[in-house]
Amino acid sequence: MTATGPYAGCVTQVGGIAVGHAAMAGRPTGCTVLLCPEGAAAGVAQRGGAPGTRETDLLRPENAVPVVHALLLTGGSAFGLAAADGVMRWLAARGHGLPVGPARVPIVPAAVLFDLWLGNPAIHPDAACGEAACQAAAATPAGVPLAQGSQGAGLGASVGKLFGIGRAMKGGIGCASLQVGGITVAALMAVNAIGDVIGADGTVLAGARTPDGRQRLGTAAALRAGARAGAPVVPPAGSATTIGVVVTDAALDKLQAHQLAALAYHGLPRAIDPLGLHDGDTLFALATGRAGAQAVDLSTLGALGAEVVARAIRNAVWHAEALPGHDLPTMRGLPG
Repeated sequence: MTATGPYAGCVTQVGGIAVGHAAMAGRPTGCTVLLCPEGAAAGVAQRGGAPGTRETDLLRPENAVPVVHALLLTGGSAFGLAAADGVMRWLAARGHGLPVGPARVPIVPAAVLFDLWLGNPAIHPDAACGEAACQAAAATPAGVPLAQGSQGAGLGASVGKLFGIGRAMKGGIGCASLQVGGITVAALMAVNAIGDVIGADGTVLAGARTPDGRQRLGTAAALRAGARAGAPVVPPAGSATTIGVVVTDAALDKLQAHQLAALAYHGLPRAIDPLGLHDGDTLFALATGRAGAQAVDLSTLGALGAEVVARAIRNAVWHAEALPGHDLPTMRGLPG
């Protein structure tokens, strides 16, 4: 990764969606929204032990709501879920949503990550931030690549926190896509893991550092060597999370979208090690159907989905930029 640069492709290559970031003033935190105002089938895979989510129950295949109108990824821990109110408000003002009696109700599932380590924790994404992300998405021409790294929901993200935030590195938000047989599969991942982000060859790209802060430690290897003996207290549950979405223009129903999320989730352990330590990892799936009603092999979509999820996670740290006033080195800023 360091020599060859980031993986190609972007979530904006999937027809039927628009994506935008917004940031809060005063602290490195923000949100990222994926708009699909005409409706798209959605599912979710939630494996982490401390998730912060909204409207995920309605994505269960047996529940009645058939489509969503946006997905929100946000910082700010549970406080950041308030940004979804702004996304709903923006959609409703333009007549988008599920017809319910005399009203249209926009369906906006959301997931949060914990970035309250950095700066004033009283500052977190709010409804205005959610609206600003929608405005940014709507103002961006279709197909224009999304800014990655220290942006939106990944602005305050960090990785490698098992030995404390003081030995962590900068996380971020990343995307990647693949096109096979007329179908596009892409992923957008906000990476805030306790574990390390690892390359395809197993090397540590970003993660916990040695006590002097000068080198990557390799969390999994350090644990096997007994490094936890006498170490600081483990970060509290829910204090780190990787959240994201795998998106395709294939025509899927709600059950198939749910299955795609479960299959694509296998991309997380390819790129994060260790995975699931006090995390609230959540992966959505979104299917716009813009590629038409051609035959879809869900196994192939799942395999492609896992690959783009892993690539997007690696892209998140490759593109990450340092935050002024905060001592979190970036992947490209730390030698070796």
